[in-house]
Amino acid sequence: MCTAFVFGLSPWKTFIRYWIPHRKLYRRNRSVSWLEFRIFWVPRILASVSPQVYVWGYSHPAFIEHFCSRHSVPFTRIEDGFIRSVGLGATKTPPLSLCFDSPVLYYDPAAPSGLERILLTYDFSADPKLLCRARAGMDLLIGTRLSKYNISRDVDIQRIYGPKDDRKRILVIGQVEDDMSILKGCERRMDNNDLVRIAAQENPDAHIIYKPHPEVLHGTRPAKSRPEAVKSIAQVLDQDISLADAFETIDHVYTMTSLSGFEALIRGIKVTCLGMPFYAGWGLTDDRQECPRRSVKRTVEEVFAAAYILYPKYFHPKLNKMITFEEALKLLHSMKRTATG
Repeated sequence: MCTAFVFGLSPWKTFIRYWIPHRKLYRRNRSVSWLEFRIFWVPRILASVSPQVYVWGYSHPAFIEHFCSRHSVPFTRIEDGFIRSVGLGATKTPPLSLCFDSPVLYYDPAAPSGLERILLTYDFSADPKLLCRARAGMDLLIGTRLSKYNISRDVDIQRIYGPKDDRKRILVIGQVEDDMSILKGCERRMDNNDLVRIAAQENPDAHIIYKPHPEVLHGTRPAKSRPEAVKSIAQVLDQDISLADAFETIDHVYTMTSLSGFEALIRGIKVTCLGMPFYAGWGLTDDRQECPRRSVKRTVEEVFAAAYILYPKYFHPKLNKMITFEEALKLLHSMKRTATG
């Protein structure tokens, strides 16, 4: 039996024991000091049969990764998948999907992630059934109006945006500005207000709409920039509206690294990326940052198949068993209907 050692998870993430089955599992919540790791954990790891080390994202001391590298101990990072829950992670809602990857996660372009390797090497032309699943999955995602978190209620978007005139309408997607996807995925340091200013500068006659991140609007994560500072050049949304509504009548989306940019792509909306998210660099987006490794062209269906079907794992939180992407989407739709009445 393999032995799993998990470091850096918040105490409430007890669900992880179900995602790493058939292993003896040890957990050390939050941070661990070098002295504790050296005295207590190193001997236990080295004495274990087939040890494996797991960490949450990049929230771990560097010495853990260095130790694993020196002793050839498999080292795996864990992160939420792209179909997560009806609720924010900050509200301690368990995820329906997780990604397990090494040496980097999908939002870190410093090295090839597992998702990038799939997109570089998978022969999609030899797997028409997978592409059919991808197209059906995209249609289902759009048709059910589902997204990553699914906590927003539907609104009359025309009342908020106003009637669509001849001007180009641009949606700027705000993010949590100290999020690891920005810290890892953007060569140039910027905040949400910088992104709004770039969109306005490049499109002087457009109707610019700025959508702050849901966790900022709900107060579960702090804002690093003040939305009020860009109200003179953009319409700032002060309520958390669903992405399905937010994308209505939008011609162009600006983002740093947000998954929302890919959700715009599957709807046929042009996307400009200031950073290097997993869906950039494949010929689908207007990219302001380069990743020379991404040397092939991919279709939206192929990127969707890789990111939503091949790359993550899905898990039923009540039945405690692995499920398919389609089953997860059906479950999420049911959970959203229950939550919204």
